[in-house]
Amino acid sequence: MPAAQCRTVAAVSATHSEWGWVEEVSLSSADEKFVGIQISPISFVDEGVEALLDVLDQRFGINVLLVGTISWLGLKVGRRISWQLEGWPDHGPQAPSPLKGGSYIREHPEYYRNTFINQFRAADEALEGIDILEQIIPEARKRGMKIYPEIMEPLFNYTGHGSSNNVGIPNLPQVLEVDLFNRYSSEPCINNPDYRRWWYSIVEDYCRNYDIDGIMWCNERRSPLDNLIAGRPPNCFCEHCRREATQRGIDVERVKLAYRPVYEYFQRARAGDTLADGALVEFLRVLYYNPEVLIWERFWVERNKDLDRELYGIVKWCNQDLKFGLNVWNRNHLNPLRKAQWPWEEMATWSDWVKPITYQHQAGGIYFDEMSQWHKSILRDVSPQEMTPVMYRFLGMNEAGWDDVVQKGFDPDTYVYGQCHNTVEAVQGKVLVYMGIGVDAPRTREDQAKCTPDIVRRSVLATYRAGGKGVVFSPNYAGMNLATLDGAAQALEELGLKS
Repeated sequence: MPAAQCRTVAAVSATHSEWGWVEEVSLSSADEKFVGIQISPISFVDEGVEALLDVLDQRFGINVLLVGTISWLGLKVGRRISWQLEGWPDHGPQAPSPLKGGSYIREHPEYYRNTFINQFRAADEALEGIDILEQIIPEARKRGMKIYPEIMEPLFNYTGHGSSNNVGIPNLPQVLEVDLFNRYSSEPCINNPDYRRWWYSIVEDYCRNYDIDGIMWCNERRSPLDNLIAGRPPNCFCEHCRREATQRGIDVERVKLAYRPVYEYFQRARAGDTLADGALVEFLRVLYYNPEVLIWERFWVERNKDLDRELYGIVKWCNQDLKFGLNVWNRNHLNPLRKAQWPWEEMATWSDWVKPITYQHQAGGIYFDEMSQWHKSILRDVSPQEMTPVMYRFLGMNEAGWDDVVQKGFDPDTYVYGQCHNTVEAVQGKVLVYMGIGVDAPRTREDQAKCTPDIVRRSVLATYRAGGKGVVFSPNYAGMNLATLDGAAQALEELGLKS
């Protein structure tokens, strides 16, 4: 048993009878309490900075604020995005807030001279002229709270995240990706120098100008093969990607030629066309004859990882004491392709802590949507009912069957515990593991599993039982019910971590 985490039996929990006990956790100075919550700027305006911080501190034992400081996504900076399906939470205004999005701190133009993306201040009426970090930090420090700006790529045009109708950044179309057919797409290219330098500038701006404890960075981009599986053309073939690839000895024109039959395969498979040797064999065959597709896949994914690594370096250059946390997409453990591409041990080399996203009640629906794309193409010759137990074996999970996984969601004692345990084992003590616990993460279907206080409670207990060192309640306080979050407070009380 590690000296840094001493455990003693505290009590027997009737709602946790599978384990028969609850842990009391004692943290050393090396493993300080980390009980965080993701929170949007609008909540501080709606409920008042001091009053809200008192509730988070006293009622829930939260000591880390992960603040959505820049986004065009309602899930990050707005009120509850699923209110039409789920109603309003038990706090804050009971009305939608029209989202324009942008940056919710004041302008520091000196940091943006190397990019033309320099006019992106938020224009939302309720937050106009407000620097949310300047308002929060002094009051948070009085209460011993830590502060992390929470930023995610992509910032806009993200299905299911309550995107704003348009993005008013001048010249933004000039940095968009170019697809296989030479069309501009809907996301900026990560290899475009202006877009990449914009991210450098944002991170340096935060690190230089605010009394923060670090940055939480989230990278949720679909790779070229990811897009193909979803029925979309591969990305990106803009001049910057072509130049980067050419410098690495990749024949871009040969890659584009290779993508044509692979793209056609996915279109035929999804359309239900007859494939003589079946969908899986035909997929392997088209890859065999067009290996350049895998070369491009690795090139794109590694450049995506490079952005993470570069931002980590900028944070450390500005201040070695600042922490760089990775908010890691749940698709990384729900998709075998991404699981192979993003190993935890590797990510531990460019982070100080990692936060696996495990939104338990919502996860069944995410898994259903994820695997539905595979069953439309590569796995279309085997039923989801047959494949699900096998896929769970591949992914190291054991959850509900296909026919009721949406309605049941994933179980905290298998899912949260399993993902935390696997991550702790994989990072080998190099970084800390803080689990992303879903608290009323937005549902997209009426029959989808609902979050409950007990789900949240058991998720917190599972985290510490599996060796995690902290929790982050996610995805956004504005969408959480306080009554649901009370389940977290109960678990922290049982663990001796609430005060």
